Amino acid sequence: MPDVTRILASAQAGDPQAAAELLPVVYDELRKLAVVRLSREAPGQTLNATALVHEAYVRLVGEQSQDWNGRGHFFAAAAAAMRRILVDAARRKRSGKHGGGRERVELLADAVAAPVPDVDLVALDAALTRLAGVDLLKARLVELRYFAGLTGEQAAAALGLSPSAVDRLWVFTRAWLRRELGYGAGV
Repeated sequence: MPDVTRILASAQAGDPQAAAELLPVVYDELRKLAVVRLSREAPGQTLNATALVHEAYVRLVGEQSQDWNGRGHFFAAAAAAMRRILVDAARRKRSGKHGGGRERVELLADAVAAPVPDVDLVALDAALTRLAGVDLLKARLVELRYFAGLTGEQAAAALGLSPSAVDRLWVFTRAWLRRELGYGAGV
C-alpha cells in the first residue's frame, strides 16, 4: 500500500484533497482493526466497527499538525485512537449518569406493565362489528389478542400469518380502535 504513504505526505504538505483520498484507501484495514478491537470487548458493547472506524478517522484527520511517518505510523495512531474511544465509552458507561454498574436487561414488549383503562365492552363490540364489515382479518386479530389473550406470535400461528405481518396489522388495528372508541383504549 504505497499509496497511503504518498497520500499522508500530501496531507502533511497541506493538500486539502488528501484527507478525502485517504479514507477509501485505508477504510478496509481500519475496519479490520476495529473488528479485532471490538472482539476483545465485553458483550453489550454499543459501538460497532463502522462507528469506531469513523470516530477514529475523524480524530486522526481532524487533529492539527499531523506528522505521519508513513503507513505504519498512521495505523499505530489509528489503533491508539480506537483504544481511547473504547476507554472513553467504558468510562461513560460506568458513570452514574449512564447507568453505572447496573445490569442491562432486554425489555420485551409483552412484559411491559401498563395500567389498562376500563374499556366499554359494548362500544368495543360495536367497533369490532364495524371493523369485521370492512376487514374480517383485523377483527379476528383483536378477538385473538384482546379477548383470548394470545401473544403476537400465537395469533400469527392461529391466523396463518408471519409474526411481522401480525405486528403491522395489530399496530394499525389498535390505532383504528382508539379512534373509533374516542380514547386510548387498552386494546
